Amino acid sequence: MTALPVGKIKRTFGFILNHPLGKRHPLKAFIRFLTWQLQSSMQPAKFIVKPYIAGINFYARKGLTGITGNIYTGLHEFNDMAFLLHFLRPGDVFLDIGANAGSYTLLASGVCNAKTIAIEASANTAAITAKNISLNQLENKATLINAAAGARAGILTFSKNEDTTNHIISADESQATDVETVNVISVDSISLNDKPALIKIDVEGFETEVLKGMTDTLKQTTLKAIIIELNGSGLRYGFNEDDIHQTLLSNSFKPYQYDPFKRELHLMDSFGSYNTIYCRDVEFIKARVKAAGGFKIMGETI
Repeated sequence: MTALPVGKIKRTFGFILNHPLGKRHPLKAFIRFLTWQLQSSMQPAKFIVKPYIAGINFYARKGLTGITGNIYTGLHEFNDMAFLLHFLRPGDVFLDIGANAGSYTLLASGVCNAKTIAIEASANTAAITAKNISLNQLENKATLINAAAGARAGILTFSKNEDTTNHIISADESQATDVETVNVISVDSISLNDKPALIKIDVEGFETEVLKGMTDTLKQTTLKAIIIELNGSGLRYGFNEDDIHQTLLSNSFKPYQYDPFKRELHLMDSFGSYNTIYCRDVEFIKARVKAAGGFKIMGETI
């Protein structure tokens, strides 16, 4: 078994001990961690099927950090993933923008029976998403688009082999060599029979351009919530993420945090340093999450 670097072990342990479920079940999480390290070290290049939730499985491989967090703690981004599980209903439409390996897509279509449009720019990562959709026989519920979302149709350069931090190459990074060209589409250009109820946007700083390409979608009354990552990455493109906050406020969204254990939404003064859930028609959302069935994870029903 190849030893992990000390720094990586500390980061992983810090993630587990600060995770809402990890700190409630640390022994279980550390056993999962050690079991995965042993298994993945024995077969580092091979995809391994792992259980996720409610009979859903996913492919994992050593180095795929967007997946391994689910192995250790059940749900990598617990509050936001739990919000999705409590909010979505069969027949709803979910847009997974920056789908990565498909963790949110599997929850939306595999557990909630919602329709998903998953948009992932990286060809290699999109191939894993496709494998995960096929593994769970979700082809009739989840549609994968291998492209980047932006303000308008075009072609841009995208980084490769950076796992969850792959991103559109900025002008300051124009000499980067480990890259690929990707097609760009706008969210408004996607033809949908039904309009989305929930959108997740995780595009490593390119969120400003994504929102420019979804002005019509933002106006749809069916859209109740947007899970968006605002962590300062927009600075690489010269974007001010407070402008995103103002755009969403102008469309009647307000920033909230979600407590899955109490099923409560807590209004925030502004966006957080990681994912923020922007909601409108909040009473409708509160009624939905309160009425949702529970899901079992890490030995708990939530």
